[in-house]
Amino acid sequence: MSLKVVIIGGGSSYTPEIIEGFISRYESFPVSELSLVDIESGRGKLEIVGALARRMINKSGYPIKLSWTLNRKEALQNADFVTTQIRVGGLKAREKDEKIPLTHGVIGQETNGPGGIFKALRTIPVLLDISRDIHDICPGAWLINFTNPAGIVTEALLKYSLHKKVVGVCNIPINMKNSVAEMMNVEAKHVEIEFIGMNHFVFGRKVCVKGIDRTEEVLDKLIHNEVDYSPANIISLGWSKEFIQSINLLPNPYHQYYFQTEDVLAKDLKAFAENGTRAEIVKEVEKELFVKYQEEQLQEKPKELEKRGGAYYSDAACSLMNSIYNDKGDIQTVNILNQGAITGLPHDSVIEVNAVITKVGPKPITIGELPLSVRGIIQQMKAFEQLVIEAAISGEYLKAYQAMIMNPFVRNEKKAKIILDELLEAHKDYLPQFHTK
Repeated sequence: MSLKVVIIGGGSSYTPEIIEGFISRYESFPVSELSLVDIESGRGKLEIVGALARRMINKSGYPIKLSWTLNRKEALQNADFVTTQIRVGGLKAREKDEKIPLTHGVIGQETNGPGGIFKALRTIPVLLDISRDIHDICPGAWLINFTNPAGIVTEALLKYSLHKKVVGVCNIPINMKNSVAEMMNVEAKHVEIEFIGMNHFVFGRKVCVKGIDRTEEVLDKLIHNEVDYSPANIISLGWSKEFIQSINLLPNPYHQYYFQTEDVLAKDLKAFAENGTRAEIVKEVEKELFVKYQEEQLQEKPKELEKRGGAYYSDAACSLMNSIYNDKGDIQTVNILNQGAITGLPHDSVIEVNAVITKVGPKPITIGELPLSVRGIIQQMKAFEQLVIEAAISGEYLKAYQAMIMNPFVRNEKKAKIILDELLEAHKDYLPQFHTK
């Protein structure tokens, strides 16, 4: 029986991790054909990653047919799963996303700040085009999206694409589970967290270790900063006792942007002055990675990839595909339609929540009412996300302005217009929906 997976954005530095994931799961998820797809500007990286992937597969001994191409429609033929890991405009675009807001005293942040707005505006039309191809060429395939901002992009696809077999994944829930496991000195497989909220704005409401509720103990350890609770791209500032006790929830690393905004801005401005934007740092990390990837003796994912900041994205995607394929009925944290799982949020909005994974897709586990301590801000964030999606689809200036001023990092009508106008001009080559009117 054939099992074909297509990776769109195959020249990404993350691809070796997903190859590793397929190899380690081959006995239960026997990929017979793997196709890496990229665009002309990514041809060089695609060749390098493709060659490394071939060495990894050859070392494994598994009969996985590997190819790489710039022809997306050809690659999608007979696909069972399609993953998307693209960055429209590349790291140069990310640098503008971060730098322009910072010059106006605003956190740029490439997924949940003004930078995230523009990443979504550039990305949603491209992924809608990709999903249209999937619907026409391989309508039975599952689209597993881990292109950021994952929640916003996934909701746009589920609302505006004909292809509905779409699930979003993120590494933050896995990162949180691993951090809790380190706190409690157990393996991550023994940790279960009840997640509530949205992508990059998700909280842990209950933490069980080996089936026992250890929530209060974990929150206490978090107060005392007993472990680095952040991925490589986010420096933890720690949490006050009062904050953790008042919300009585496990925050995720991105929450510092919202609840410690001034401190994060000061840190980002200092880093910007001394070392440039995070995008510039990532460029150097990627440069080193691709030099490493070209070493003929390299036949496995290099440890240096962990510096990239997105570790576990691919692991989450592989686990999800494996569970759908095998109708496992296990519980994973994914970005899917709410469908009433969280009351107080739109039925057709995308939430990040624990779900039972079956062959017909994830089924969200009912949460009910959001805790009062975070209910209002989650509802506000969902409204912000929906404004971003409407702006991306319509290309209407005022929709984009509404999204910008609703972003918690901006909230200043004059700065919102300045930042919006400068980013629209900086990214005009990737925003035809705005500039062809």
